[in-house]
Formats: sequence, C-alpha cells, structure tokens
Amino acid sequence: LAATMNNNGKYDIEHILRHKIFNMYEKAYGKENSNTIKSMGCLAGTYSSLGKFAEAENMEAQVLELSTKILGKEHPDTLICMGNLADTYRNLGKFTDAELLETQVLGISTRVLGKEHPETLRSMINLAVTYSSLGKLKDAEILETQVLKMGTKILGSEHPDILHCMGNLADTYRNLGKFTDAEMLETQVLEMSTRIFGKEHPETLGSMLNVAMTYSSLGHFGDAEILETQVLDMSTQLLGKEHPGTLRSMHNLADTYRHLHKFTDAEMLGTQVLEMSTQILGKEHPDTLQCMGNLADTYRNLGKFIDAEFLETQVLAMRTKVLGKEHPKTLQTMLNIAATYSSAGNLC
Repeated sequence: LAATMNNNGKYDIEHILRHKIFNMYEKAYGKENSNTIKSMGCLAGTYSSLGKFAEAENMEAQVLELSTKILGKEHPDTLICMGNLADTYRNLGKFTDAELLETQVLGISTRVLGKEHPETLRSMINLAVTYSSLGKLKDAEILETQVLKMGTKILGSEHPDILHCMGNLADTYRNLGKFTDAEMLETQVLEMSTRIFGKEHPETLGSMLNVAMTYSSLGHFGDAEILETQVLDMSTQLLGKEHPGTLRSMHNLADTYRHLHKFTDAEMLGTQVLEMSTQILGKEHPDTLQCMGNLADTYRNLGKFIDAEFLETQVLAMRTKVLGKEHPKTLQTMLNIAATYSSAGNLC
C-alpha cells in the first residue's frame, strides 16, 4: 500500500504508512535487523519526497551506518543506502560530497553487481546529475548518453529510471545550449510520463517544468508562462506551497515574468520565493542563490541598482564558497555585477 501511495505521488500518506511499518519492525526485531534497516531507509525516502532533505540526510546517515555494520559495505542494500544519501547530499547542494559518495557506489556496484545491473545504471545516472550540478556538463552528457543506450536495452524505454535519464540528458543539452535536442527529448519524456503516471503526478509536473524551461531557452516565453502557471497551480495543490518542487515552479515563473518584461510581477514573486527558499532550503543552497541572482537582475531592470548590487555581491561570495571560483554560475555572477555597475554608471 505504501508503494502504491508513492507511485501515485501521495507522499504524505506514504510517509504515515512507512512510519508505522518502521515502528512495527523496530519493536518486533530491534534496530539492527535487516528488515528494520530497510524499512528505515524507505521512511527516509519519504522525507526526500516531501522535500524535507535535512531530516532525510539524518536518517539516511543512520541507515548507512547500520547497513554497513550488519550487512557489510559491498552488500547491494548498503549500496542503495549510499546512493540515497548521495542523492540527498545533491538535493541539499552538497555536490562535492555527493560526487565522492556516488563515485564509490559506482565503483563497488560495477565490480560486485556488474556494469549492466539496474543498480549500477542508477549509480551512473546519479553521478551524471551531480556532474551537471558541478558544471561538468561534457562529462554529464557522455555518461548520460551511455546510460540511456544501455538502460533502454536492459530496462526498456518506459522504465522510470530511463525517463529520469532522458530528462537529465535533456537538461544537460539545455545547459550546453543544445535547445532543439533538449526540446525533442523533453517532449518525449512528458508524453510518456503523462501516459504512465498520469497528468497530476509529481514526475509529470517535473517533465512539464523542464519543457517550459526549454521554451524559455528558445525564447518562447509566452508558451513557457502558460505551462509554468499550470505547473505552479498543480504543484501547490499536490505537493503544498513549501515543497522544493513548488518553489522551483514559482522561481521559474518569476524568471519568465522577467524575460517578458513584467518586472513588477517578477519582483513580487521573486521576493516571495527567495524568502521561502532561504527558510526551507537555507541561504547557501544553489536554488536559493539562483533566486537571489534572478531577483537582483529584476532589481537592475527596475533601476534599483543598489539593491541589485547588494544581492549580487552576496551571491558571488556564496557561490565562490559553495561551487568554486571557476564554476559557470560563479562566472555568470561576476558578469551580472559588471552589468549592474555599468547600468548604474550610465545613469550618472
């Protein structure tokens, strides 16, 4: 039943059920039993689905420690635990920690399970996503292309992991400026997600959001606005206003407003998103920094150069610290500050 709730995107109900199952196993067998550990891992997964990444990290670290102790470091269940923790690190913006753990998982999984095992493929998918987050776009593209070819052959073209891989590759294409390739792949993913999961499933909403992002990249801002408005309404209803997925929808819509020169709307929504993202994800999370950067750009377009400079200076300091000086987003922030200086200077 809990798995059914997950498949239907009803994560709040799944969380309640997983909590009850974990309590039953812990009471019956104790905390160091393999069934208890597995149920604890499933419970931790519901925290991630609900966007509660700090809680997920804490529980997944415990699960990994117990699984390593009871089952051993190279047991398939332990590898899954390591992969889940790495995934949460990525969601928390801890990309270096995620890369380190995912590289270990991929090495062990390849050796123990084999290169074509589904868990090995999943490890490759996750590592590629982290490469992309770290700005290693070419590495991500190479790995995602390899996984998509192997995974389609082994799992089938409509397996959820393959849909994720297709979506990730499309995202990498977009970041590399290959917008036509991204649009073609994302359209396929959206059609398949709608058919397999249904229109109102979180996976489908994520696919819709990705298509809208590519519309924006292609300059089709009117189409992006329509799609993002739909996604935001559905995400708020299904996941709640404070879920990271909903925040991402709000942020993308505010960004589209900016491109449509609806700067007042962009400022209002951008301010709201930044406040919520800071509270929920933390000030140094990459998504929060992106919100700050976009709001600063809106301030610049509204002629609020002091406000823009204030935000951009913070973004630059934190991106340098979190992502490194040579990350593409750090370099873009430097260009944004220069643009603000130039705009302010031209006004004087």
